[in-house]
Amino acid sequence: MSSGGDPGVPVPDDLVLVAHVTGAYGIAGWIRLKPYASEASALLHAKTWWLDKPVLHDVEVLQVRTQGDDVVASLMGVSGRDASEALKGCTVQVRRAHFPPLDDNEFYWIDLIGHKVEHLNGDVLGEVADLMDNGAHPILRVAVKTPGTDKTQEVLIPFVDRFVSKVDTAEKKITVDWELDF
Repeated sequence: MSSGGDPGVPVPDDLVLVAHVTGAYGIAGWIRLKPYASEASALLHAKTWWLDKPVLHDVEVLQVRTQGDDVVASLMGVSGRDASEALKGCTVQVRRAHFPPLDDNEFYWIDLIGHKVEHLNGDVLGEVADLMDNGAHPILRVAVKTPGTDKTQEVLIPFVDRFVSKVDTAEKKITVDWELDF
């Protein structure tokens, strides 16, 4: 843990950026958030969030629920529309340890970043730099080094059973049936 904005309050080392505040919700001090994942389970389950406004600090979540594609919440110490509007633009982080458990063959995207990506034949293609959602399915954004240079290019691989054969979180490796010239 490292030191946060509030003296004496340690900042956990496993914070994950999960949303940002888009503004007030109603007049009682609730905030409206835009989650960065299509499923907001981390926001809905964590009882403590870390906000970066005015400095990084923890805040207790009193109530939280989905509202359409957004999430709305009531936080300890935030009362009235002006107080919730003042949080507009701040980011929300949640401890990775507070994410709900997953079923077999389910993964949090944050856990896949940095995994080595290999072809079925054992050739290393690159490393997962990020993931994105195209609406139909997630897509691996793989950073591939250009041979003989320090340059990298991005290769997009659909994260579907047809192309992803195995995800080994212990080895931090994803095996794919994908050619770099696809």
